[in-house]
Amino acid sequence: MKQAASQPATAKRTTRVRDMMQRKIITISAEERLSTVEDIMTLGGVRHMPVVLAGSLVGVVSERDLLRASLSNLNEFGSAERRAFLHAVEIARVMSQPPVVVHPEAPVEEAALIMADRKIGCLPVVDDRDALVGLVTETDVLRYFAGRASAR
Repeated sequence: MKQAASQPATAKRTTRVRDMMQRKIITISAEERLSTVEDIMTLGGVRHMPVVLAGSLVGVVSERDLLRASLSNLNEFGSAERRAFLHAVEIARVMSQPPVVVHPEAPVEEAALIMADRKIGCLPVVDDRDALVGLVTETDVLRYFAGRASAR
């Protein structure tokens, strides 16, 4: 059997999603209300949240989903009516589902292509057991590529 030639010492190591994903992530139950999502996103500076039901990943809710739900129903209402509406709507009604996910061992370039092709701002990272282990966002990917470009 012919062995593959070893890579030269100058060859770059492939950066994997696991190397740059966020490990501390905020999840939310599909049974929660949009008003809770709005509070968490506003107070925590979060733009994307994996949605779970009975411990399993079932979707993703983003600022865009929240905005779309608000605008589609409340163009002519004030903030009190908007808040009442958000409190009445379960996340499951507006989240993106099924979630588009990536494996922690996938190259960062693969995650970037998935997000660009699907026009999405984040990918939940799931392991071989389909357990949620992290989140990679468009900001994470941009920082990665910006760092690579500045290193040239």
